[in-house]
Amino acid sequence: MTNQIWIAGVDEVGRGPLAGPVVTAAVILDPHNPIPGLADSKKLTEKRREQLEPIIKQNVLAWSLGRAEPEEIDQLNILQATLLAMKRAVEGLTIQPVHALVDGNQAPNLNCPVTTIIKGDQSEPVIAAASILAKVARDREMLEMDKLYPGYGLAQHKGYPTKQHQQALIELGITPIHRRSFRPVQIAMDIKKA
Repeated sequence: MTNQIWIAGVDEVGRGPLAGPVVTAAVILDPHNPIPGLADSKKLTEKRREQLEPIIKQNVLAWSLGRAEPEEIDQLNILQATLLAMKRAVEGLTIQPVHALVDGNQAPNLNCPVTTIIKGDQSEPVIAAASILAKVARDREMLEMDKLYPGYGLAQHKGYPTKQHQQALIELGITPIHRRSFRPVQIAMDIKKA
């Protein structure tokens, strides 16, 4: 294991939603154990992501999830919260990488060199694996949040700003998982106050 160059793939899910955390994943693939079918999580069906998730966890050398909560997103802004969640994911790996490939054009502050790759989840299997783990984890959490906060449609839209979600915010008010710094949430809060 000592002469292997460990490269981590890092990706996030949940920058755009009005509710819930931003979730990140870091993965180190096993070069001797390739996983067929890795692709950008957005291009896979929910069923396929659910099938791949346990396969990824069983066949990689290391994986870890990171997150930033709605309060942190409101305090830091969504970009800084995402970078913090990425840092947490990488620091949670049981093997520390010598290099990280990060989806997008912004690099988190890591203890190793970072290469950012726009649409990296489409070109790098290690980033695709991370995108699948992050997406499955966040989607499952939003299904649980839908039970806690019925009426917002969280199970369907996963917290994204659909018309249904924005209307529910106005009618039902905001919940503890809503991001108060996001404009549609602020608008709903203002309407409630009026």
